[in-house]
Amino acid sequence: MSQQVEALPAGHIREGSPWTGLWVVISKETADLLTSVRMLILEILIVLTAGGTVWAATQNLTQSVGQDRFLYLKLFTTGRDPVPAFIGFLGFLVPIIAIALTFDSINSEFNRRTMSRVLSQPIYRDALLLGKFLAGLFTLTLVLTAIWLLIFGLGIIFLGVAPGGEEVGRILWFLVATIVYGAFWLALALTFSIVFRQPATAGFTSLSVWLFFIMFWSILANLLAVRITPVRYGFPQEMLAQAQTALTLTRLSPNTLYIETMIPLLQPTIRSLGIVLPMQLEGAVMGAPLPLTQSVLLIWPSLTWMVAYTLLLFTLGYVLFQRQEIRA
Repeated sequence: MSQQVEALPAGHIREGSPWTGLWVVISKETADLLTSVRMLILEILIVLTAGGTVWAATQNLTQSVGQDRFLYLKLFTTGRDPVPAFIGFLGFLVPIIAIALTFDSINSEFNRRTMSRVLSQPIYRDALLLGKFLAGLFTLTLVLTAIWLLIFGLGIIFLGVAPGGEEVGRILWFLVATIVYGAFWLALALTFSIVFRQPATAGFTSLSVWLFFIMFWSILANLLAVRITPVRYGFPQEMLAQAQTALTLTRLSPNTLYIETMIPLLQPTIRSLGIVLPMQLEGAVMGAPLPLTQSVLLIWPSLTWMVAYTLLLFTLGYVLFQRQEIRA
């Protein structure tokens, strides 16, 4: 039986809860993502990356078993030539996974001419967009959790000891920070999927933004700092102000924010982020690790900013999607 699909102009509002059909979208999109070919490719990449980096790290850590309090943290930060540390891969791996999950979430529906059919059901634009984002976030969380469990398992096999309670707490907070970092790239790719009707264009633009922040933003931030707070007379105050401006500008990048959450969690001796004057360290016990609660307080501003960036991008995509005209 043929079904008539009504036109849905921009801003069209129907009666009922805007979240009708949310869980249907989440379950359907999650199932599609987990069974897709791209997920199989990502799984192979993840196993090779995690296995290779953990094996390389354990080759240098076997002599420290029983002597190092934070041995499992070094599984993430220790490498062996030619294999870098695992955290070196994360800056590349997480954005690629996130972008691969959502760069064609919306535009593929338009290209297959299924968007009007989906929205003619008791599924609203709000539920559709949020459901696709949450499905990508759930899949990303599942992937990253699997990576973390794989690293723990391989660590127990190769090192022969179990992780301590504070190590587990720090690694769990590191997992949360990585998921938040990935959520930013999910929201970015989803927004570009709304803006561009071609999936290739949305994916290429998302990767271009990632490469811009990875390779060029720190250079641009330093050049802008020289123009905003120039050093005219060579006073230490002027140089300190310029360095602080450059640091503030680099923190506009999600990559910098993620690094600032990563370092204090995996290196407990880090007591401050940014520029630290000698007088500010007066009374501090150098080399002594911070408690987990203090490290969390240290990373909290960066973590909050990453969440804010994600919400801002999702809100932008939501507004753009609500304004699009969808017809059968």
